[in-house]
Amino acid sequence: MEETGEPHLRGCAVSFTKLKALLAADLYRYAGRVDLKSFLRHYAFTPGYKYTVLMRTCGWLKRKPAKAFGLYPLAKLMLLRARYKYGFAIPEYTEIGPGLFLNRFGGFYIHGDAVLGSNVNLTHGVVLGYMNRGARKGAPVIGDRSFLGSGAKIIGGINVGEEAAIGVNAVVTKDVPDRGVVVGIPAKLISDQGSEGYINRMAPEALLAACADAYPGQRRVKAPPAVGGALQT
Repeated sequence: MEETGEPHLRGCAVSFTKLKALLAADLYRYAGRVDLKSFLRHYAFTPGYKYTVLMRTCGWLKRKPAKAFGLYPLAKLMLLRARYKYGFAIPEYTEIGPGLFLNRFGGFYIHGDAVLGSNVNLTHGVVLGYMNRGARKGAPVIGDRSFLGSGAKIIGGINVGEEAAIGVNAVVTKDVPDRGVVVGIPAKLISDQGSEGYINRMAPEALLAACADAYPGQRRVKAPPAVGGALQT
């Protein structure tokens, strides 16, 4: 699917049922369970989850006729307020799989054309940016169960494979293979131990299954090749 760098609907939940399923999977990452008490507590006191609720709800309302008769503009205003309060710049239309975990807050920037898989961990200071030209034109695609350390920067059409781990302040300029661990500026592959041990309270399969087809045109990460465009040890 062509990336344009413009707002779209690819990451907006297609129904209220799918919206609830996505938020349940996200809540599990923070609380280890899904119930009303946990929802209220984390919505009130956990900036990452509160922003996720506003973001996904805003995206769902964006699909409604006449922008939900005024509810979408209100939700967008609340989302923008949370953006400036907590430092999360993640558009409501970004394609993000279930089980998103935003660790702490401040300095997050995710381009709307980026794609994130399920059970992904993002730490404060992460940037997933858009490249306007060249061989890497586009936005990053992040695989399932990946961990992005504080200050990590991934700019352009770069694929990060499943269960990868990106080190603190790493600047990733090439594709990262499944279970790759990369560090440095520019980032270099140092091991194949992956994100094991860094992704806690992963949303279980039942919750993930409930989120299937939550948005149309859902894109999946393709593992980078073993040679050529991927980082090598």
